[in-house]
Amino acid sequence: MLRISLEQWRMFHAVVEFGGFNQASQGVHKSQSSIHNAVSKIENSLGVKLFKIEGRKTVLTEAGQLMLQRANYLLQEAKKIEAIGQTLSQGIETTLKIAVDEIFPRTVLYQVLEKVSVQYPLLQIELIETILSGASELLSQDAVEIAISPISLGTGFSESLCYITFNAVASPTHPLHKLKRKLSLEDLKSYRQIVVRDSAHLHKDKKASEGWLEANQRWTVSHLQSSIDMICKGLGFAWLPVNLIEQQLNDKELIPLKLNENRQRSTQLYLTFKDGDSLGPAASSFIAEMRLQCLHLQNT
Repeated sequence: MLRISLEQWRMFHAVVEFGGFNQASQGVHKSQSSIHNAVSKIENSLGVKLFKIEGRKTVLTEAGQLMLQRANYLLQEAKKIEAIGQTLSQGIETTLKIAVDEIFPRTVLYQVLEKVSVQYPLLQIELIETILSGASELLSQDAVEIAISPISLGTGFSESLCYITFNAVASPTHPLHKLKRKLSLEDLKSYRQIVVRDSAHLHKDKKASEGWLEANQRWTVSHLQSSIDMICKGLGFAWLPVNLIEQQLNDKELIPLKLNENRQRSTQLYLTFKDGDSLGPAASSFIAEMRLQCLHLQNT
């Protein structure tokens, strides 16, 4: 059994917040005697002195300062519990799980997540970054509520969200740039290609390997950033999303290959979810904001 109530801790916090017992009584609309009694109850129960008088000021003792830190945490957690209860009563989900392909523009994603978080401050967001069919697999397994993927799920709702442009690139020192002529796809097959592994776990023998030219040598990595780093170091070539390598292109760390065809590629991304009626308000807000931001993206 707790010896000190949450209300008594609240009275203690009020004395500190408003700068004295008299001020606290006005701030929380309680009598000064009830606040004194609450603080005295804490002091007597714990055997510590929380306040001391210096001149006309009521100030915390060292023990009071320590207890204030704990009391602040306790009161904040109590507020969170009440807020979560209100959230649940309104049917707002507490967790939103989203799978997003790594090629999707990060700036747009972060803007959408921030706006949803401001609207639903208690929402816990779980972001899973995937490659190729990984997001669709997670959605099919009900591991996430929403997927942004280049693979359109056969069931549920899928809509075209945006198109991502890829450039064939290599570092300035790569031998392909030294050929000083237009390159064919056959030219590329003689050099190492960096390929990003499909993040799906099921049907490993059928994993997607989009973009692979069947080059004589292939390095396969799990993340796009690894591919970008390797290519910047002259270890191979690849088609990479332009939105992820803008800085490297501007700094001439990466240079587009002079292909006579297929210099650029475009991949469609889909926004997919299984059942719109089962989505909570936060998920619906994420979808609406994502549509809006991608519409702006296409118009720029």
